[in-house]
Amino acid sequence: MTQSAMTVIVRREDPHSQDAQTLLDELSATLALYSGDGGRSRFSVEEFCSARGAFVVARTVQGVPLGCGAFRRHDDGVAELKRIYSRPNSLGVGAAILQMLEVEAVTAGYRTLVAETRAINRRAIAFYERNGFTRVERFGIYATQSDAHCFAKQLAEATGSDQMAGKHLGNDSTTRGERD
Repeated sequence: MTQSAMTVIVRREDPHSQDAQTLLDELSATLALYSGDGGRSRFSVEEFCSARGAFVVARTVQGVPLGCGAFRRHDDGVAELKRIYSRPNSLGVGAAILQMLEVEAVTAGYRTLVAETRAINRRAIAFYERNGFTRVERFGIYATQSDAHCFAKQLAEATGSDQMAGKHLGNDSTTRGERD
């Protein structure tokens, strides 16, 4: 997709679906190019299927998959972002995925999102910083990995109307794509 703007629909989907697996495979191949490791050993799609996790897929209006993202429980009130990916030239898709994950995380009761990426992945670092994340101390399994860059973002608490908006977004989130 090389359009300067496109309509993107982001919804919760089954991470076991063919489209989800294709996107996850593409992401793993891309990460392997950056770091020699596709990252699959650090997560299980089952973590995204629980009431405390989520997996979303972004699509065109025609249903073409453009990207995906997920979160899993990290700690009380804290969710960890995983597997955020958008296909090349899918402008605005990463931001749309993140926006949906933030809504889903608030709806699930989380107050904070955390994320990790490798130092070599400058695009991911810039993406998190551009979207309101701040750098934090390395945490969990990343604490001893010197090339890990960790981030956190406080989420706004949902009011009753915000929670309803989140439910609506969960069924059919549409946003105009702009640059991630």
